[in-house]
Amino acid sequence: MFQENLHHSSLVMLGLLFAFAVIHSGGAAFRTRAESFVGARLWRIIFASASIPMASILILYFLVHRYDGVRLWNFQGIPGMVPFIWMTTAISFLFLYPATYNLLEIPALAKPQVRLYEQGIIRVSRHPQAIGQILWCVSHGLWIGSSFMLITSAGLIGHHLFSIWHGDRRLKVRFGEEFEKLKTNTSVIPFLAVFDGRQKLQWKEFIRPSQLGILIAVAAFWWSHRFISAGTELFLSSKLTELLA
Repeated sequence: MFQENLHHSSLVMLGLLFAFAVIHSGGAAFRTRAESFVGARLWRIIFASASIPMASILILYFLVHRYDGVRLWNFQGIPGMVPFIWMTTAISFLFLYPATYNLLEIPALAKPQVRLYEQGIIRVSRHPQAIGQILWCVSHGLWIGSSFMLITSAGLIGHHLFSIWHGDRRLKVRFGEEFEKLKTNTSVIPFLAVFDGRQKLQWKEFIRPSQLGILIAVAAFWWSHRFISAGTELFLSSKLTELLA
């Protein structure tokens, strides 16, 4: 019965997620060798030129098909659900974009570098982007409740769980004992290293202009969500949907 109702878009989404994972994680694995040939700046441009369009396709496909398949649950009418979803989403963005890097390195305006951090959000979790993605999946999964959303969340979480292992492995190879020390002093599970005494939060490390920018972005997303349904309907009526069918 489930297979009969499973929309093909869920399988397409898994394929797109797999392609993104290969591009993103594969590019990260190839970074050291690639930079030795073309340089750090050019490799960042190549990597971004492949990753950003793929991520944009994923987001667009998700918006068009988010309610596809079977509606497994519907919590949208429960009192307090809207503020809970937005609070969880806002927290997920604070993890997803922890501002532990130089923003100018993203477009290669500054030379991209691999660094070890033990400040700010890293004290809470050594892999904040994975935690942020899981929180995003939880909040949007509760709100949407479709089989497409469930499968999308499983794919995203699976990729980020792999990224935790993959990221630790790459940093171990690059930094050796220095990374092992960082790994010992931090945790993947949020606040675990704080609770068992390995870390102590320094609140001043969280007071940064980039974090304020994230909060502004969350507010902008909240405001723009009212236009998503209308924009999706407009997109569905255009010929572009043939590319994402």
